[in-house]
This record gives sequence, C-alpha cells and structure tokens, in this order.
Amino acid sequence: MFRSLIFTLLSLSCLPNLNAQKFGYIDLSYILGEMPAYAEAQNEINTLAKAWEQEIREMYEEVQNLETKYKAEEVLLTVGMKEDRTYEIDVEKQKLKEYQKKIFGSEGLYFLKKKELIKPVQDLVFEASERVAKSNRLAIVFDKSGEMVMIYTDPIHDYTDFVLEELGLLSNEATSN
Repeated sequence: MFRSLIFTLLSLSCLPNLNAQKFGYIDLSYILGEMPAYAEAQNEINTLAKAWEQEIREMYEEVQNLETKYKAEEVLLTVGMKEDRTYEIDVEKQKLKEYQKKIFGSEGLYFLKKKELIKPVQDLVFEASERVAKSNRLAIVFDKSGEMVMIYTDPIHDYTDFVLEELGLLSNEATSN
C-alpha cells in the first residue's frame, strides 16, 4: 500500500503542470473569405466545374437524342437492329456515368483540383493559427465555423483577427479596435 502511494506521488510529480489550459477559437470560414488566394482558387474551381457540367449536359443530351431517335424508328427496325441500337444507347449511358464519376466522384478530378488549389491556402491559415497559438500560449484552438457546436463563446478567446494579422490581411490598428 505504501509503495503504491509513493509510486502514485512520484507519477504525479513527473506529470507536466496540470494548471488550466488556455484555449481560443477562430472563424476559419471568415478568414478564408478574407483571403484573395482562396477567392481565386474558388473561382477557378467554379469555372472548371461549370465547364465539366456543360460537357456532362451535352453527353446527356446526346444519349437523350439517341433514345428519341430509337423510339421514333423502333417500329421500322429489325430485332437485330433494335439490339444494336439499345446496345449503343447503353454504351453511351455507361460512358456518361463513368465520365461523371471521373469528374465528380469521390476521387474525381473536381475534388483533386479543389484539393490542389485550396490545400495550400488552408495550410497558410493553419500555420498562421499555429504561430498565433504558440505566441499566445494556447493549448487548443477551435474553429467555430466547423461542425463543433459552441453554445457560448466569450469574444476574448476569439483569435480570428490575430490569424488574419499573421497572414498580413489585417493591420495592427484593426485588432486594437
């Protein structure tokens, strides 16, 4: 018993200071909205997405035209010709599905391009957040714009402006106001 008490006391003495840890939060959505590089990346992604959507729309219309043409000529076609046409339509539908998946699937070009363009901007914010956290001795920094629900937040713990300042997007005078 005495040994376990001594072991517990020694273990506790080896632990780091157990004082309350300081925390803060930022509004990542607001910060990203203030960054011109993020807006440029979003615009480029949106432009690409619209172009890809147009291509998919054209492919879909092509399939629709094939189906319409088939239905109009169906009574005149032999069984073999019908099979050929339905096969052709099925092949075009499959190409459309594969192209949609290639572009907008979970690992499609849209998400890869988004990751390529947005990740460097997010990395800048995360690095600036880390510097702000270290300079203000914060143990934890939350993102109030994310999934985490914050019922109440005291503005004194809001470090959004500090991160904006660290990124060079906010002057020192604006943080003092």
